[in-house]
Amino acid sequence: MFPRNLTTLGRSWFAQREISFITSVCQHYPSCYKALNPLYVRPFTLFHKPRINCVLRLSLFDNFCQTAFHTSSTLMETVDDEPDVKRRKLQDRRRIHRFWEDLSSHYYKEANKHPGSCIEEDLRKETYDFTVMSYNILSQYLLEDNAHLYKHCPRPILKWDHRFPNILQEFKDLDADILCLQEVQEDHYNAQIKPSLESLGYQCEYKMRTGRKPDGCAIGFKRSRFSLVSSHPVEFFRHGIPLLDRDNVGLVVLLKPTVHRSSSSNVCVANTHLLYNPRRGDIKLTQLAMLLAEISAVSLEENGRRSPIILCGDFNSVPGSPLYSFIKDGRLNYQGLSIGKVSGQEQTPRGQKMLSVPIWPESLGISHRCQYEAKYQKDEGLIGGLLQRWLSFWKVLLSPQRTSGHQFSLTSAYSHYLSDDGSPEITTCHSRTALTVDYIFYSAAKECEMVLYDGMLKLLARLSLLRERDLWSVNGLPNEHNSSDHLPLLAKFRLEY
Repeated sequence: MFPRNLTTLGRSWFAQREISFITSVCQHYPSCYKALNPLYVRPFTLFHKPRINCVLRLSLFDNFCQTAFHTSSTLMETVDDEPDVKRRKLQDRRRIHRFWEDLSSHYYKEANKHPGSCIEEDLRKETYDFTVMSYNILSQYLLEDNAHLYKHCPRPILKWDHRFPNILQEFKDLDADILCLQEVQEDHYNAQIKPSLESLGYQCEYKMRTGRKPDGCAIGFKRSRFSLVSSHPVEFFRHGIPLLDRDNVGLVVLLKPTVHRSSSSNVCVANTHLLYNPRRGDIKLTQLAMLLAEISAVSLEENGRRSPIILCGDFNSVPGSPLYSFIKDGRLNYQGLSIGKVSGQEQTPRGQKMLSVPIWPESLGISHRCQYEAKYQKDEGLIGGLLQRWLSFWKVLLSPQRTSGHQFSLTSAYSHYLSDDGSPEITTCHSRTALTVDYIFYSAAKECEMVLYDGMLKLLARLSLLRERDLWSVNGLPNEHNSSDHLPLLAKFRLEY
């Protein structure tokens, strides 16, 4: 502590030099801001009647001191002194700004390039446009159980009473026709989320996690746009199978568009939240295989054709990872692949245990093509049971299946990199990490190719994502206005029939 007279002198000197000092700092601000860690610096904004706090931040890992400047949280003596217009402008500067990316022009450009082609014919087909949202809303139970991930957040904004109105407002603002929600806490769903969504015109389906976990996955759809054909919850837990001892779940629904045509195609919508653990890629892949097997069964129509598929969720895997490539490419050669590298969540994965061959046991009843096989008949007697297990052992040993795949043509609604500078898009951001783990995959319509789909989906538009530094400019996630540690994904599709 300085002596009182020196402290007073220092305050007086700073007051006299404040305006000139601010002016000199503003001239060099852009370069200074880039050099500072966004985790520790608020965005610099100069208002009328500025009041600037000078804060010295010392880093033990640097050889010099960095001085950061930020605006005071109280620009006037009280909040009431600030005019309403100025208060709104201040709040807007602390909000996330996303824009609508229109991709529909691509199809018209291709039609103009190839007159008379099947692309031009597609533009004359009957269509049905709709929007889909995928959103991990952050269960309050998990938030409180993992408080270390939200040290950057003021405590009041983490309370459910503050968070739920923000989440509900996002539902209203984005106004999606189909909602795929993850980490939906059961008591909040029954008491608040479901009644609120129903008042907005949605019908809701819900599947809670098994075991003692109080959250699950929900799918909502507007009754004015779709009707429910069937609903299929999927539990990934299996008794007696160590690989499947986790409580994650999925939910698959078959929806029929409300159009006045009997030949209109159904849409198969799936939602899931795969295991988080970066070191257990074997469990993630098996859970995914189980979900794909259910999708394969649900999407198959009576006439042998398949409904178009939309697969949403928090997959706890990054773009380009083996699990991501498995979804997009429809094939994965996993021989010699470490289980810690499957999701790509860690740059230096811990543990080098290799994936087993095959990954999941034959007793699961799912083929390497992610389809249900005929259920096994009960063994007759001890000798019959031993003989069956012996034959299964030699079948795997002599001709092991080192690849897995699926028969769907799936692609991501997002490109995962921003077009202006190539920065990675971010879907989740908290004190520990900032990554893309949330996706909307869909059955992409292939131009001029025969495919076994009654309807085809074309991506018309999507709500833009942000780079990491953009999110930290509003103090990361959650923040005052965005009450989950994930961003909602929103895409607009066109169904042709």
